[in-house]
Amino acid sequence: MPITPFHFGPGALVTVATRGQVSFLAFCASNVLIDVESLYNMSTRAPRIHTFFHTYIGATLAAAVVIAGFYPARLLARKFPLSPGVSWRELSIIPVSTGALLGAWSHVLLDSIMHGDITPIAPFSDANPLYGVISLRALHLCCIIAGVIGLAFWLRVVARRDAQ
Repeated sequence: MPITPFHFGPGALVTVATRGQVSFLAFCASNVLIDVESLYNMSTRAPRIHTFFHTYIGATLAAAVVIAGFYPARLLARKFPLSPGVSWRELSIIPVSTGALLGAWSHVLLDSIMHGDITPIAPFSDANPLYGVISLRALHLCCIIAGVIGLAFWLRVVARRDAQ
């Protein structure tokens, strides 16, 4: 399924573990952008669903697009009032870049375990040595657990902030 929320679980955990030094928004944006390729390939009935952007080279380029698009989006967003809880407009380049790159690379990593049509290190090799290294059930469970832990810590931070 394209644009799967399972990818967001590890991003939530990494974001809280680094105390905001990784942008969750950029992490998710890279994941969604990469899966636009899958959605397109599915809709056009392409022979392979996971192609260029599901390689580390393609994923890095997708992350670069997210990073490059962040600043124009931030400038545009400053012209429109948003909820006080939306703090992405204050993010610097480091958390955005780190989030976008970790999101992109973890997407390829997780999908390499899950999908047999991925060639993650193309054009250097058509091999996918990670395919099936753990079961799909275990992979999804790990992503869910990471997301639940990340959400729990985020809720704790929010509760502490509101108590002050």
